[in-house]
Parts: sequence; structure tokens; C-alpha cells
Amino acid sequence: DALKMANFPTVCANIGFGGQPGETPAEPLLQPYVLLDRTMLMADGGARLLRVGVVGFLPPQITRWLAAVLGGQAWAEDIVESAARIVPQMRLAGADIVVALAHTGFGAVEARPDMENAATALALVPGIDAVVAGHSHLVFPSPAFLGMPGIDAVAGTVGGKPAVMPGFYGSHLGVIDLDLRHDHHGWRIEAAKSEARPILRRRPDWSAEPLVASAPAVLNAVAEDHAATLGFVRQPIGKSAVELHTYFALVSEPAALRLVAAAQRAQVVEALAGGEYCGLPVLSAVAPFKTGGRGGVGNYSDIPAGDLALRHLADLYLYPNTVHAVKVSGAAVATWLERAAGIFRQVLPGQKDQPLIDPDFPSYNFDTITGLTYRIDLSQPNRFEAHGALINPSARRICDLSLNGQPLDPESQMIVATNSYRASGGGAFPGLGKGCATIFESHASSRDLVVRQVIRHGVPYDAAMTWTFKPLPGTSVVFETSPAALRHIDALAHLRIEPAGRAEAGFARFRIRL
Repeated sequence: DALKMANFPTVCANIGFGGQPGETPAEPLLQPYVLLDRTMLMADGGARLLRVGVVGFLPPQITRWLAAVLGGQAWAEDIVESAARIVPQMRLAGADIVVALAHTGFGAVEARPDMENAATALALVPGIDAVVAGHSHLVFPSPAFLGMPGIDAVAGTVGGKPAVMPGFYGSHLGVIDLDLRHDHHGWRIEAAKSEARPILRRRPDWSAEPLVASAPAVLNAVAEDHAATLGFVRQPIGKSAVELHTYFALVSEPAALRLVAAAQRAQVVEALAGGEYCGLPVLSAVAPFKTGGRGGVGNYSDIPAGDLALRHLADLYLYPNTVHAVKVSGAAVATWLERAAGIFRQVLPGQKDQPLIDPDFPSYNFDTITGLTYRIDLSQPNRFEAHGALINPSARRICDLSLNGQPLDPESQMIVATNSYRASGGGAFPGLGKGCATIFESHASSRDLVVRQVIRHGVPYDAAMTWTFKPLPGTSVVFETSPAALRHIDALAHLRIEPAGRAEAGFARFRIRL
């Protein structure tokens, strides 16, 4: 509906509706590319036509992540393969310059089939002149990319082409300046400059200082819709007897995640009632979304006890996922948890204040599975690295894994309620994705199901923990979270968490004595 109402073209060359890759339906919702004619004033006072080709790309995984919504109506093609097919067509159609709007992050230089983060390989496709990348919520150019193959983080180039990645939530404006010259061969790029301009900077107390002014014309244009939106999200939906926050979501099991887990499980139990799977245990896998990290010290949920509004639950569940149910074995569940435990660094027993969290591991891949109990042995190496590659096949960090108080039988069968991203292969969890036994797909968003859970049953509170760290006497680890977490530390006395000083970028450091 949004695409049909838009009064501007929407470009995407590797995702489409109807037909097959390379075919153009009679009324396409997406165009593979557009050509923009611009009159350029030359140094000699004359004017020349410059034809700019703009092409778009999305991760091909989107058709799996949103399969329940798209209903098989969309096709997907590999980003680099699509570019190799489309860009020559753009040049033949008269494009002097080709800019790729690529919702994909920087990854390997060598193209691999169906890469989720393909911007580096994409930049190497002949005929592409500049790349606007995204998806991974990072900023480019920036020192974060120093030393990465194919990337010049100082010059702001990828594969020798100017590129930008403008953060997330409108944090930066990506700008690419091209110095163009026209001669008897046509247009060519003589020089280029890329930059990511921040919209704010942080004061010493970490409060935000705007670097740009608001645009009154924009504020006025959206004022009515903005007011209506605020009215909608402020609707009361229930109450919570406990605070819902994610300050300690990487080291404990907060009530905020228990709520999401309960909502997922309730949907699956209801859907499977009376069917062939109704006798199997139903577990629920959830991961925290707002845990600081790239989002900064303000990137946490913090909902006080008391009245709950729709906006609170929207803050708890950020993504438009749906609930899926997968049938797995006890052995597969153990492997699932081993992959999730990769968020923690290996520690040496007996040493003090060792860093706990791997900053390269996204928190949304730190699944915990309610319905089980288990411990994580931090002295053991990770079986998988941060991006899912198997590195230590014999490693075992998950121990004392139990279901209903009994050791989990590796041969037993069970149902795990999870989200569409995970079930479709997001996060590279072994056994999930293509070919996994998905037995149910909800058409309701996960967020709507959380709202329904609160309306029907309230916010669950259970003091029993699903998981803990295995004790390592004489050993301590440190991690970072918001200074605001100090208000909630008394509720986690059993974890032996204590303040450990200040950290960079406004964060606070905390210690756990294992």
C-alpha cells in the first residue's frame, strides 16, 4: 500500500513482486533503477546534461525473514549477481554516473552467494561509481573500519569507490562529493570525498548537543500526523508490578524478556492445541534488543512499574518480526544455546576483572530459552565465533542443561517458539533457516502478541532463573551498561554485581564475582 501511494520511485533491483529476476511486471511496485537528468554548470560558464543512474539493493534474506508477511509473493536475487546484470543495462540506457543505494553492510571482498552484507563486493562491480550502504547500523567513513580488506577508512572508499554508511535512527548525514570532468570521452570522476556528518555531539555528561537546527517547514508538515501518532502510542493497555528494563539483559534474565517469551509461547501453545504436536514441550527463545552497544548509553529499555502504554511495549520489541515455532531435538537446543553463548569472552579461572562481553557479537543473537535451566561455563572456549562460524567443534560451555528438573535428553523432541528472523536463518544458528522443521508461522507481529499477553494475562514474574554462570571461585568479570542501572542493582544481589567505575562514552562498568 505504501509503495502504491508513493509519489516517487522506489528502486530495488534484486527484490521484486511477480515474475522472475530480470522480468518487469506490467505495474511494478519496485523499479530496478531510475535515471535522473541534471543540468550541470561547467567551469567555462556553459551547461551540460549529466545522467545519474540510481539503483537499489536489499539483503536477499528479506524474503525469508518476512515470509509470513510476503506470502511467497516476492522473489530475491543475490545482490552482486543482480548488480552485474543491471548496471550494464543502466550504462546502455545512458547513465553517466551510477550510484548504488544498498541496504547492506560491508563484508567480504570476495562475492559469495546470497551475502547479507555485500557492500564491499558490490563496490567492485564494474560500472558502479558510488555506494550508499546501511543495514549494520555503523558509520562510514570512521576508524571502526581501519584495516578491513577492501576498505580505506580514511579516504572513505570501498573497493576504490567513494562510499558512506550514515549510522542509524538519523544519527548522521552521509555525503559523497564527486569532482566531475567532461571531455570527448564523456563524464569521468577526477576526485571524490566521502563523509558522515553527525547531527549531534555528546557533552561531558553525555547529554546531546544538536549540531543542526530543526526545519520548521518539516515540523509543520508532520505536526498533525505526529500528534495523532503520539495519541495512538500513549493508549493504556495494562499494568506491571515490576520494572521492565534491559540494563542487565546480557548477564541475567530480566522481566522484560520473560514477558516476550511468555507471549511467544502462549501463541504457539494456542496454535498447536489439539494437533499432532500438542504433547511436546513448548519452549521460548528470546534475545534482548536494546543493550547499549552501537546505540550508545541511552539504548536501553527502562519502563517503571505501574501503568503500561502501547509505546512501552513498542520500545521492548523494536522489530516487525512474527512468531514461528520450530521442532527440534534436545541436541539441537544445546547447540542453539552454544551459539548464543558466543557473546561471552572466555575467562581464565582465578583472574580478576576480565572483560565479559564480545562487542562484535550483536545482542539480538544472544538467545536464552525459557522452559529450560542451564549454566554457562565461561572458562570454556566458544564453539562458534561472533558471526556463526564453527571454530571449536568439541567446545561445551552449556552445562547442567535440564527440562522439568531432569537432564535434557539429546534425542528428545520439543517445540521452540522463536521469531521469524531466527527461524529463517538470521544469526547463523545451526539447524535453523532453510530446511528446518518450522511447524507454525504466525501472521500477527511479535509486538502485537506482547500487547495481547499484557491485556490478557498481565506481566509474568517468576523469580526462578533460566540460566546462570557456572561458579569460578576467585574469578571476576566486568561489563558495561548505563549508569542508570545502579538503581536496579539491589534486585540482582544473587548475581553478586557491584559497581566498578566509569567507562568510556558515558557507560558505567560493573563487576560480577563468579
